[in-house]
Amino acid sequence: MTPPSLAACIAFAALVFTMTIPCQAEEVRPHLTVGTQEISLSAGYLLPHRLTTEHTTKQSGPALMPSWAMVLTDPIGKSFYRGQLLLGAEIVYIQFQEPFLTHGVGFTPKIKYMFEGTGRLRPYIEFAGGPFYTDLGGRIPEESSRFNFILTAGGGLSWFFTSQFSFNVGYRFHHISHAGTRMPNLGLNSSLPFGGFSFYF
Repeated sequence: MTPPSLAACIAFAALVFTMTIPCQAEEVRPHLTVGTQEISLSAGYLLPHRLTTEHTTKQSGPALMPSWAMVLTDPIGKSFYRGQLLLGAEIVYIQFQEPFLTHGVGFTPKIKYMFEGTGRLRPYIEFAGGPFYTDLGGRIPEESSRFNFILTAGGGLSWFFTSQFSFNVGYRFHHISHAGTRMPNLGLNSSLPFGGFSFYF
């Protein structure tokens, strides 16, 4: 099964699952205690940003991101920014379809801050970074090494269908480079809109 087909299956499975959840009269307010774990699966599509005239490669393709995280704190802060801190890790798989068909895979520790929000809806921001391998290196002008690092920053919204299950949509900015260990090191920049679901236990 190709990554685009897998992403479509994930979205369909999430839709079917949510349709089977019985309607509840009471409002769902997820209560994530310290030590609560989150297992997530997200999929999206990479869109290129050529930020300078030296960036000539148009890289794009589907991405798949399974992840795990744990709640580290009780709710902290006041007002609209009140929320909880999560720490975890993620595997990032990207199938580059441009400028030619190839792949990339990485492992990124990540930190996530989930706002309390209102009832079912909880916004969040996240940051992640770690090693990333792709054989684009040496084949495009922006990258001279197959071993790179991937840095991501973004945010999203989690809609809780139950206190343990949420559907998520979000956006990430991706940067891939090898930290100047070889030259050239222009790096690749891209946007990644995504969707997925999380299970808390």
